[in-house]
Amino acid sequence: MSVRERVARYREQMRAKGLRPIEVWVPDTNRPGFADEVRRQAQLINKSDQREDIMDWSESVSVDWDEE
Repeated sequence: MSVRERVARYREQMRAKGLRPIEVWVPDTNRPGFADEVRRQAQLINKSDQREDIMDWSESVSVDWDEE
């Protein structure tokens, strides 16, 4: 069976389960400057007067996959 056929079969199985493919673009963690930008944003959050609000929001939108 060719790769194309295996992929088509897999996609058919997933669609039969009620799922559909999507494309998601995420930051490239290997890009130069990525770690510096993450550090900068973390420091801004740490200094923020709204730190607790930000942490509460972050926890509220996080999913605990172990509880699913």
